[in-house]
Amino acid sequence: MQPKYQRVLLKLSGESLAGSQGSGIDFDVVQKICEPIRECVQMGVQIGLVVGGGNFWRGRSSGKMDRTRADHMGMLATVMNALGVAEVLEQMGVDCRVQTAMAMPQVAELYVRNKAVRHLEKGRVTVFGCGTGNPFFSTDTAAALRAVEIGADIILKATMVDGVYDSDPKKNPHAVRYDALSFLEVLNQGLQVMDSTAASLCMDNRMPLLVFSLDDPQNIVRAIQGEPVGTLVR
Repeated sequence: MQPKYQRVLLKLSGESLAGSQGSGIDFDVVQKICEPIRECVQMGVQIGLVVGGGNFWRGRSSGKMDRTRADHMGMLATVMNALGVAEVLEQMGVDCRVQTAMAMPQVAELYVRNKAVRHLEKGRVTVFGCGTGNPFFSTDTAAALRAVEIGADIILKATMVDGVYDSDPKKNPHAVRYDALSFLEVLNQGLQVMDSTAASLCMDNRMPLLVFSLDDPQNIVRAIQGEPVGTLVR
């Protein structure tokens, strides 16, 4: 089956890399996530990847710590995840590059938009670390920003639930799942899809978003092929 999208930005939460252990990186879980990514690359899909850092550090939960410094620590957490994912992809034979929004030349390339696009054009999975490089912005906002910059067809946000609901499905058994939404509805209803900055950036730049479950990592392939998984926000 032919892919529907030729260039995508895949957003993974840090927690998704931790598996049942709850923190750190479970490389068996990462391998299961990377297998469908490799399959998509073999189909000719260009993949940019943004990973959160919540399995190591959450700046907003740091108590009395200065928010800027806490967020800088969170950016470093995303780099650990980016390197971990890149390592697994490379072990699978997938050509990969890590770019960071803060300079750390001994570890990764500094993010340069044109270089990132060139990597994608050459079939390299490009993993973006450090979020936007600025405090007070989430990795969801980083995903929206990078998607717009690289000219992605869509953002694929892999989550722990199978789409967007009108309330928390874990707390409300009668929660209703949406098949499709607009970003304006997301903002007006305060739906927990992504933070308002990220949603506004997507809306202003007409960047669609597909929210789906990572419980079955093969959903990454299904999403790229255009199968009806999750909730489409546009």
